Amino acid sequence: MKTNRPKIDIPLEPLDVIIDITSIMIYTLMIIYTVISYSDLADTIPTHFNASGEADGFGDKAAIWILPVIGIVTYSSLFVLNKYPHAHNYMVNITEDNAFKNYRLSTRLVRFTNLFLAIIFAFIHYVSIEKGKGNAIELGSWFTPIIIGISIISPLFIIVYQQKINKS
Repeated sequence: MKTNRPKIDIPLEPLDVIIDITSIMIYTLMIIYTVISYSDLADTIPTHFNASGEADGFGDKAAIWILPVIGIVTYSSLFVLNKYPHAHNYMVNITEDNAFKNYRLSTRLVRFTNLFLAIIFAFIHYVSIEKGKGNAIELGSWFTPIIIGISIISPLFIIVYQQKINKS
């Protein structure tokens, strides 16, 4: 479906740069931690955790690279998508008058999504490595409800905020 949305540049603000750099640093640290820890891992490591945060799937230690790779591919894909805010989905009709503020909101949300995913992936990755080293650590029963809660509450705030910025 072709849209006639305005194609405008959304300049980066300091917050945008900080979010992007933080996400990149998290993935970089994941890779460094994996390289440093790889030789200390058991031959079989946890590759899946149940809703209670307990390891319930196991695989070869080479599987420890899957989460950083998925994270980097996801980050890169969303980073590229952010270059085309006119292609994002919106709940309002985008016009010349409201494009800038809606594009700014959308690109920032994509950045925060990237950061949120980096934090989640890094925590799961850390737990997998520590379990793979034989340390007694679990994700915890709090992990799943918190992630689900954030995933439900955040869109509600976004909807309210988007309606607010489009009233003026």
